[in-house]
Parts: sequence; C-alpha cells; structure tokens
Amino acid sequence: MKHLMSRRHVVEMCRTMLERGYLKATEGNVSVRIPGHELYAVTPSNYDYDKMRAEDVCIVDFQGKHVPDEGGAGGLVPSIECGMHANIYRERPDVNAIVHTHQPYASALAFLRKPIPALTDEQVRFLGKEVAIIDYAPSGTGFLAKNVQKKVASGDNAFIIANHGVVAVGTDPTRAVFNMALLEKVSIAYLMALTTEAGKVYTIPNTIREIAFSKLRKDEKRIAAQITEAVEPIRVPEDEVLPAVARTDDAEVSEEPSGYMIGEYLDVPDTMRRLKALVAQPIRGLRHDALLDTLNYFETKCTASKEITERAKKRIPGGVQHNLAFNYPFPLAIDRAHGAHLTDRDGNVYIDFLQAGGPTILGSNYGPVNEQVAAVIKESGPVTGLFHEYELKLAEIINRYMPHIEMYRSLGSGTEAVMAAVRAARAHTGKKMVIKVGGAYHGWSDTMVYGLRVPGSFRMNAKGIPWGATERTREAFPHDLGTLKRKLVENRLRGGTAAVIVEPLGPESGTRPVPKDYNAAVRELCDEYGALLVFDEVVTGFRTGMGGAAGYFGVKPDLTVFGKAVSGGYPMAGGVGGSAEVMSVFGSGLDGKSGAHIQVGGTLSANPLSCAAGYFAIQEMARTNAPVIAGRAGDRLTRGLQKLIDKYGLPYVAYNQGSIVHLESSGVMLLSMRDPIKLLKENKARKTLMEQMGAAYAAHGIITLAGSRMYTSMADTDEVIDDALSRFDQVFALVEGV
Repeated sequence: MKHLMSRRHVVEMCRTMLERGYLKATEGNVSVRIPGHELYAVTPSNYDYDKMRAEDVCIVDFQGKHVPDEGGAGGLVPSIECGMHANIYRERPDVNAIVHTHQPYASALAFLRKPIPALTDEQVRFLGKEVAIIDYAPSGTGFLAKNVQKKVASGDNAFIIANHGVVAVGTDPTRAVFNMALLEKVSIAYLMALTTEAGKVYTIPNTIREIAFSKLRKDEKRIAAQITEAVEPIRVPEDEVLPAVARTDDAEVSEEPSGYMIGEYLDVPDTMRRLKALVAQPIRGLRHDALLDTLNYFETKCTASKEITERAKKRIPGGVQHNLAFNYPFPLAIDRAHGAHLTDRDGNVYIDFLQAGGPTILGSNYGPVNEQVAAVIKESGPVTGLFHEYELKLAEIINRYMPHIEMYRSLGSGTEAVMAAVRAARAHTGKKMVIKVGGAYHGWSDTMVYGLRVPGSFRMNAKGIPWGATERTREAFPHDLGTLKRKLVENRLRGGTAAVIVEPLGPESGTRPVPKDYNAAVRELCDEYGALLVFDEVVTGFRTGMGGAAGYFGVKPDLTVFGKAVSGGYPMAGGVGGSAEVMSVFGSGLDGKSGAHIQVGGTLSANPLSCAAGYFAIQEMARTNAPVIAGRAGDRLTRGLQKLIDKYGLPYVAYNQGSIVHLESSGVMLLSMRDPIKLLKENKARKTLMEQMGAAYAAHGIITLAGSRMYTSMADTDEVIDDALSRFDQVFALVEGV
C-alpha cells in the first residue's frame, strides 16, 4: 500500500481529536500532505473515525480528484470537502495538514458569524492576526472551496466557516491538531467574554500582534520554501528489487580482475541540480524530541566511550588524534573491527560505512591479509631500516595493475605523498605555480591548505601558515574548465604552472562530482600549457578498480598520489608514482647524486610491515574482485536510500560513484564563496545539521563519515545493506515534517 506514513498520520490525528472530545463520529474531515507528491491523504466520507484504519484513508490529488490505489481505501470514497483541502494545499505550500471540524464552541461563533480578534499573543503566534469568518457556501461545493482558498492566502492558520464549522491548518499534523485545539480554547474564552460584557472585550496592542504574527509568517515561509524550492525526489517503484551485491557468476579466484566499481556513470547535471535545490531551501533535520532521544542514546548507552574521551582531553588536543573521529556529541571509542562491523567499548555494534576513511576495501581486519603479514613480520620485524624485498614487490604489483606507474616511492601518508608530488613537479618542470580544484582536500601541508573544503575560500583555513607558503598556489572552481584555463594563462606571467592536482571523481571524494569527460579535458589543458597532471588517488586508488580512477577514465596522469588503500589499512598509507622520467627526480641511495634530486624521506617509509600489507591486500583485492563487489554494495545502498527519500518526500540527495556513497541532508559541502553571504549565514547551521544526522545514524547502529558519506566494502553483503536500510528508514521517520 502506497503512502502508508501519511495515511497513519491521518488516523493518529483523528484518534487524538476523538480522545480529546473534538470529534463525534464522522463530524469533519482530516488530511495530510504526502511529501514529495502533489497528493494528500484524507479521511473517507461518512466513516466512523474510531474504527478507521490506515488502509481506509483515501488518496486525492491537488485537483481534488480521488486517486484509488490497489490495497488502498477498498471502495471508500474521500470526504466531500476534498476540493477545499486541495485548494488549501495549492495555495499554501507551508501547510502539511488540515483539520475541518464542527466543534461546538467555535461553531457557535460560526452561527453568530463573529470573527475572533487578537486576544492573546499566543493566539496570534499560532493562529494569525484574527480568526476570520469565511463566507457561507453549501458543503462540498466548489464555491465553498474557493471561499476558503481566498481566506487562507492571508497566512492565518484558523478560520470559522459561516453556519458550518472551522478549518485549522498546520505545518505538520501535530501543529494542525494543536491549532484546532487552540481555536476551541480561544472560542470558549471569547464567547464567555461576549456573554458577560459584550462591549468591553479588549484585544492585545497592535505592536504585540505584529511581532507575534511576524514570527508565525517567518516559520510559514521557511516551511513553504522546503516545498517550493525542492525538486521531485528520484522515483523508485515500491516493488523494485534492489541490485544484488553477490552474483552467481563471481569466481572464487580469478587470474585477472575485471571491471570497475562504477557500473553506470552518474548523471552529473541532474545530481548537481538536486544538490543546488537542497542548498537553496531551509535545512530540514530531526524533530526536537528525536534529537533529544539521539543525545540520550550517547549519554546512556555510550558511557565507557564518554569516560575515556573525557580522560583523553587531558592528554590529547581535542580528545582524539584524527579528524574522522570528531563525532558528535563525543567520539566513540572502538574496541573491535571486523568485516562490516565495529564494536565500541560499551559493546554496541555498528555497521561500518566509514571503513577507516576508505582504505579497507576488503572489509576491516581482513584475516587472509593479517595472516600473511604476520608471517613476514615474524621473520623481519616491522622495520629493518634497510632495504626489504616487499618494497619491490609492492612497487611491482602496483605497476602490474597500473602500468602508467612505472616507478613508485613509498611515503608515510597521503599528505606526504602530495607534498612530494608537488616538489617533484616543480623540480621536473622548473616551474613554481600549482593549481588545485577549490574545495578539494589534498592533505594538510602548507601548500595545499588553500581553498580547503569551501571553493573560493583561499586562505580561510590557513591559520599558522605564512603567506609565502601559499603564494604559488591557485584554485579553480569545480567543473569550471574556463577558470582553470585562465589560471594557466595567468601563471605563464609568473613562470608557468608546474602541476594541476585533481581528485578524479571530484573534490572530497566526489562531493561535487565531475562530468565523465572532465579529467580528459584537464589532461589536454595540462599538455597545452606544459603542466604535469597529478591524480590524487588517496581514496580512489584500487577502490575504483585495480586500474584506479586513471584506468576507469582512460586518462594517464604524470604523477599519482596514493594513500589509505595502498597498504590495506595498515600504517604507511601513502606514496607517489608515475613515469620513470618524472620519478627520476626522487633518486636516492646509489642513484642519489648530491643536489641532483629532491629531498624526501622518512625512516619508517617503505617498512616491511606496511609494504607487505599493501602487497597482500592488493593481491587479495585482485583475487576476489573486491572493488567491483564493493561497488555493487554501494549501488544497492544508494538505490535503497533513494527509495527511502522518495517514501518520505525528503529533499535529501543520495548518489554514488560505486563504493563511494553520498547522502546529503544539509548540503553544507556545496556552499562556496560565490555566495559569501549565504556561506556566512548558513554554514554553521548546515554543519550542525550534518553532525546531528550523523549522530542519529550512529544511535541507530550506523557509522558514517561526518553524517554525509559512506564507503562500502566487500564485506557488505545484501543482508548487511538491507539491515542498514532498515535503520536509515527509522532515522528518516524522525525528520521534521515527515
């Protein structure tokens, strides 16, 4: 049965009003807007509300026409006032629920045709400047529907229909019932005042009335914008079977892996349209009661995590060592990780869509790799300080699957690898300028903390970094090849561009996804202006497929930066590789002539532990075709999320590029300096919403990256994904206005 949640809201509203004595049998009618559709659910005609079930509720479109559905109202017809309800929903986008009753005291004023003036600021704050009288017209007629529509355009939320009854509207079902109850309360007081001293009923001062009404209108405009500025959710048929992760044709062992994590490339223009619509409208987060329940979970179920993080604040700045662990309201302390799950110190188990920030494509704590690494370390120990065969084995296996990486240099992290790539590009080309895409994260080095996360922000996050360190760094806006070309032209006057560095899927792992031909176009510009093209594959390397993003897009970068996956989640998560010609500047050891090569190093870089882990992890990813399986898990998760977003009519945007899944609820990452006023006004609120949604996911057993991104792995079976979707379903049901 379709639109079950909205039908249930109608039933719950009727039950509440019956319990409070506002309805008797079938007096009146109640409706609820169906989010994301031009439809509403309404009570059936002449039906005992005490016996009404969700399946008895009718569905009507905004033209007032009944839309029968299989398994729905079973022969019942909607209220004769459905035209009136349709007119209100068309006229007032902020209205999500309507109550029409014949309650006794307000009906008495309907017979007197007496409007209720502004008696209290509470009345004005919720009902409007006055409770006006709607001109009489026969019940169920188009005349009455038009009369009602004219009055509701005022922005008031309660009205008395002459010789008929009342209409109360609200931004949600609870508010509509509240407004109806408040109207009856005010009606009683006004009638009593009229019967005692009719000529001496005083109203509140006009100034107070206007202040209270302005608050009401502000709320109404905010809710209306959530509808008028939204785009229709991606429609997913209720009976659609989600794409499967496992397939019968998957071989247990394959000589060569096949395919990439992305089965079908993203519709970038449509995705960006949806993301821009999300940012254009007011934020929509958890109901207040749901947020309190979420915080209560952390206070009562995560006491051990809270205790250890409070202790950590005394010895660790901020209480944690890594940015990914800055969870709201406090970090969770994890004791165990295995496959698709994490277990915290309190014994709570979570589905792990963080996967250490992306490197564990095989799943966390993967046994076959651990066993082989242990055998190597048993002989050599974790570090020797001298050459070890697995340094070579790691470089060879990378070259096997990514032939454009003829030479590879291991380093300690992705940040170090980016620093080395920039230095190598400058040494090889003799040029100084570097261009990045605004909003991208390429580590925390002085050169790259520029245009960080927010496009156009230049040095906004460069505290502690001298101006000279970023003097030769420039940024281009995402997708904007014209700006990139202008920067390349401008840099000619400054000695030329050494390198253009990009995340091949788009900044922040595709938070602003790039068109499929974008990387090829950047390659052409680099060739035209003599700059090296650097792919930052810290996340996409091996996750995209064994050939990396370079293999998927068919674009050959001059240098490739690795991190995370190159050591299978073990330490030393970094390195840089490329053509032998460019990589020659890294010469060291016997080839390291004094002053001829750039200086990079690290005592623990290329240690046996990490190199062996990387070699065996890559070997296992190839054997199991893990990137492709993880990509299918991402497809299943994304389609399921789109189905839930459609179900609840939310403005959220879910999309994926294989095993990298984005779930945007606030759109904070889409803000930019092209609209600095909006950035300054909304950045904090949208970031807070993202944190709160991340906390709600965690309270329902799902760990995400900052509440907006997820990495799937080979460990995510159909059952794991379906379990996660049922948990997301519970969270979405807690969103304001659902």
